[in-house]
Amino acid sequence: MELKANERIDYVNDDLSLIQNGEGLTFGTDALLLAGYIKGRYRRGIELGSGSGIISMLLLTRGKVDRCDCLEIQEEYASLTARNAELNRLDERMRSICTDLRDYKPEAECDIVYTNPPYMKADSGRANLSDKKNIARHEINGDISEFCRGASRMLKFGGTLAVVFRPDRLTDLICAMRDADVEPKRMTLVFADTSSVPSMVLVEGKKGGKSSLKLTRPLVIYSDASHAAYGEDMNFIMENGIFPKEYYT
Repeated sequence: MELKANERIDYVNDDLSLIQNGEGLTFGTDALLLAGYIKGRYRRGIELGSGSGIISMLLLTRGKVDRCDCLEIQEEYASLTARNAELNRLDERMRSICTDLRDYKPEAECDIVYTNPPYMKADSGRANLSDKKNIARHEINGDISEFCRGASRMLKFGGTLAVVFRPDRLTDLICAMRDADVEPKRMTLVFADTSSVPSMVLVEGKKGGKSSLKLTRPLVIYSDASHAAYGEDMNFIMENGIFPKEYYT
């Protein structure tokens, strides 16, 4: 497949080939962990803000989702998602749609919505020189409340919402989920190592669910402060594409 300027192909987990744009956001631990956090099998999924499409591709290749729509507001990244799906022969089960999630009306309610949304408020943090990165990192085209309301509109009753977000905005996420009738049911804090504060939070909610939250043991990515080796749980995730059973039971 022909590459555009600033693009490269990387070989990532699950033998996937991933076209990435060096000027934009590239495949990272947050996407890998969100794909691993999702358990079970869902007939139809929707991704909000697909970027390169890697989360959907991981879910498809691992048999967690049968078919999915990938919503992306930036035309360049919607095209990138479609090209990655074609490159990995997933285009018959994975559809890229360039749209604003606030305007999108699904053909039918879905079983799961998953997202790695912009995690910084529009007026916070230092602006990046790349508009593409600004849109991906800042709530320029929809805040977390709009993401959760959009997800709820797309989900069937009892459907799942899976989100990776920043711990310093956890209150905003929980409030947004409840306001959208999606009850948080499972939560995991992610630490780089045992001496660090949490850098990520993974949350799973159910549309129309009752109040009952399981806070799992934390995930510690590295076993040492020098980050030379993964911890036991992270090694399990890398090898199996799913979290250890203790994170679900």
